[in-house]
Amino acid sequence: MTSAANLLGTWRMLSWTRTSVATGVVEDALGPNPIGYIAYHADGRMMAFVQRRERLVPDGPLTPAQKAELFDSMLAYTAAYRVEGDRVIHTVDGSWNPLWGREPLIRPFTLDGDHLVISGAPGHDPVTGDEVVYRMEFERV
Repeated sequence: MTSAANLLGTWRMLSWTRTSVATGVVEDALGPNPIGYIAYHADGRMMAFVQRRERLVPDGPLTPAQKAELFDSMLAYTAAYRVEGDRVIHTVDGSWNPLWGREPLIRPFTLDGDHLVISGAPGHDPVTGDEVVYRMEFERV
């Protein structure tokens, strides 16, 4: 059984895919090779940040459409966390999307040395609303 101590540290995202529950189609959640990190701290806090590698780079003040595009091309949140068996549970208290935090995020995971996979929990894509299953793969930094 994995303890919270095994998750401590910073993890760099290698990939993030989503599988449509309705169709079974697998896609990159934020494009290929996203920039992302998740960090678990000994005090029971965690932080996550992920962005599309190729993001809009505006050349002036942001328009409402550009703001929406930038919002849809990243995610970030902070949370308390705990480990229960093969699940890590994030209790979100601050997020780029206020819909996250209404309920704890329950994430099944596997850990093999410096390789972490968080996968298996169905959810709703915040951009499309589709029911999906995410798979995130990380390596310890």
